[in-house]
Amino acid sequence: MKKLLRTLEDGRELRRRAKLRLRQHGAQGLRIESKADTQRLLQELQIHHIELELQNEELKQAKAEVDAALERYTDLYDFAPVGYFTLSADGAIHQVNLTGTRLVGVDRARLMGRNFKLLISEPFRSAFVSFLKQVFAGHARQSGDFELLLPGQPSRTIHIETQHALQADRCLAAVVDVTDRMRQENELRVSEIRYRRLFEAAHDGVLLLDPGTGKITDANPFMTKLLGYPMDQLVGKELYEIGLLKDEAASREMFQQLKKNHEVRYEDLPLESQGGRHQEVEVVANLYQENGHSVIQCNIRDITERKRAEEMLRRNEALFAALVRQAPVGVYLVDARLRLQQINPKALPVFKNLQPLIGRSLSEIMHALWPPRVADQVLERFRHTLETGAAYHAPEFAERRHDTGEKEIYEWQIQRVTLPAGEHGVVCFFDNITERKRAEEAQRRLDVVTASNRKLQQEIVRRRRIEKALKRTEQHQTRLLEESRQMHEQLRHLSHQFLCAQEEERKRISRELHDVIAQTVVGINVHLAALSREGFATPGKIQRKLAETQQMARKSVDAIHQFARELRPMVLDDLGLIPALHAHLKEFTQRTGVRASLRAFAGIEQADIANRTILYRVAQEALNNVASHAQATRVRVSLEKRRSRILMEIEDDGKSFDLERVMQSRGKGRLGLLGMRERLEMVGGSFAIQSAPGKGTTVIAQIPTGKTARGGRRKTR
Repeated sequence: MKKLLRTLEDGRELRRRAKLRLRQHGAQGLRIESKADTQRLLQELQIHHIELELQNEELKQAKAEVDAALERYTDLYDFAPVGYFTLSADGAIHQVNLTGTRLVGVDRARLMGRNFKLLISEPFRSAFVSFLKQVFAGHARQSGDFELLLPGQPSRTIHIETQHALQADRCLAAVVDVTDRMRQENELRVSEIRYRRLFEAAHDGVLLLDPGTGKITDANPFMTKLLGYPMDQLVGKELYEIGLLKDEAASREMFQQLKKNHEVRYEDLPLESQGGRHQEVEVVANLYQENGHSVIQCNIRDITERKRAEEMLRRNEALFAALVRQAPVGVYLVDARLRLQQINPKALPVFKNLQPLIGRSLSEIMHALWPPRVADQVLERFRHTLETGAAYHAPEFAERRHDTGEKEIYEWQIQRVTLPAGEHGVVCFFDNITERKRAEEAQRRLDVVTASNRKLQQEIVRRRRIEKALKRTEQHQTRLLEESRQMHEQLRHLSHQFLCAQEEERKRISRELHDVIAQTVVGINVHLAALSREGFATPGKIQRKLAETQQMARKSVDAIHQFARELRPMVLDDLGLIPALHAHLKEFTQRTGVRASLRAFAGIEQADIANRTILYRVAQEALNNVASHAQATRVRVSLEKRRSRILMEIEDDGKSFDLERVMQSRGKGRLGLLGMRERLEMVGGSFAIQSAPGKGTTVIAQIPTGKTARGGRRKTR
């Protein structure tokens, strides 16, 4: 453009000079003084002609550039992502791009000269007219939202931004379809309202925390009611300050777990309100992103009533079990699938030929005891009672047993009950009246032969002889029982001696491995190292051989030390039980990945070395069981003194197991448990295991203290 303007200026200057010369000399008065002047004038005209041709070429090139720029501007204008309209003060459309025509759904030719107001829905037209007046009243940018009327389509919401153009009677309007954005904003606003209503009306406590400071930023009304704090006292506090966590360290630990796992769950936490009311709550904390910022949400549920109900349920279960056990008649209970769930001691003699009983199908049991016809009738009675709830009572049931071939007589009745799990079951009460019936029959026969006194006397004499024989048999059985008890004591004594001898032998082997073999291998390693330093001039192959020999020697030393620790850790004799357990737990964590902790009182080191050894072996065996079977992530070992006994507990959070089934088996796990029990019982201690689904397993070992332990309580991890 600059070149074009410069060429035009040059052309104007040349024209001006030519007109000036003509005025000075006149068209007829121009004289040619000489031939030289004529030649010079001709050359000037040729030069001017060439200059004019050059200027003409420049003008053509400049025009082409202007046309290309105009074409690019037109493309940008027509295909812009925003609709552009040029409007007059009365709203008439003077210019529009292609995006604008697609937006309103009308061809450009039909839009030119049309009033833009007619494209707006009727309720918004008056507002658009006022809006347009404000635009032409000043030069500031104006904007507004209006509803666009589309033929045959749902109305759309548009956003218009206008500015007064350079021409006084024109304004430029940029039009954007914001229907989707407005819908999303409305949906977001509705979602926020719903969330706030849920937050305010929730029947669980909800706290929002800032992850950076750990302080409460918001709480719902239920939370203020649960704690008894007003909102202004809750906001700005940390969880431990309102009693939800134990202390600041517990709060930091929770935040670390949240950063790692984005969720933390506390199944049972004690909580005290401002008014002193004690509650038990369940807490679930989540870390999530909200509008690009991290937020912690804690949901607190009051489980006090649920805990009370669970405790009442446990008591009812215990009471029900006690009633079943103490019933004067035989009692057994089957579930909805007719599987035996519980049986009392009075009923066991009837099923003595069937083991195990618990969990077994009632159909299998009945078909094993009675003929098929009788068993099917009994099962049908059970099913009818289970389905309808109608009780059944049989005054007398006399059949010959399938397993023994003997005829037995029973009185029995069944009733439907609701089991603790909520499902229906059937309880059966029965009494074996075979002997009573036989006695009644004998009495009837005795009444028939009362006339025969001699036979009666003979019967009396015979019964006396039987009684004497029974007494002799009873005395013989008592003597055999005493002999069996003595043999059991002898066996226990021999087992005690064997374990003591085994422990001494392990101690001796451990010392020999540590003091003799390990020292010898260390000496070999030292000599080989010296030989390696002195033989630097030898060939490289010898050097590599020496290095390999040193590595093998080091591995041998490590293996021997490990073997010695497994036989008997020397730290147990040299430093005591607590350091030995520390070392074993550290090795256990490195080997298995299970986090292990120890809590012990310092006075344990005052106990007898034999007792400390037994406690170490029990802990060692229990940890081996955790590594092999529990699938746990955490294990805790605690040692504490209770009166005149030392209590050790090994607690894990792994899966539980059926103790009775393991003890009845003949596997290696049973031998480990028996070994722990035997070690404790030989020093007058006791051994117990608590294992429940969802709560892991706890091994409890107690031994009497030989003397009063002194010292404080030390907690180590």
